[in-house]
Amino acid sequence: MSLEDLRGQVVLVNFWATWCKPCEEEIPSMQRLYQELEGQDFEMLAISVDEDPAPVREFQERLGITFPILLDPSKRTSERYQTMGFPESLLLDRDGVVVERYVGPRDWDHSDYAERIQKLLQTGRG
Repeated sequence: MSLEDLRGQVVLVNFWATWCKPCEEEIPSMQRLYQELEGQDFEMLAISVDEDPAPVREFQERLGITFPILLDPSKRTSERYQTMGFPESLLLDRDGVVVERYVGPRDWDHSDYAERIQKLLQTGRG
């Protein structure tokens, strides 16, 4: 999958790992946000830096994650986006421009984040 394929949509990209406790704590709120915005021009991608895909699949099943999870065992993608740690998230506007970077866990279904994404969905740009 390429971000170019998602051009025209607002995208939240989350870098994480199964061994990261704060990542595990924020994932349920990401799932709720994803469900809340379902059917709009919004996509959420979780990019795992785990080296083994088995724990990622188990994690996905255990937490009922329905948004796409991509694997980055070489950490090439996370390095390209200059992540500083995990979890770290990037909010991209419809043109694929990073409009916000969030270092550390968030309560993604909090109204502040949903409203920020809704604004991007309405205006199209950061």
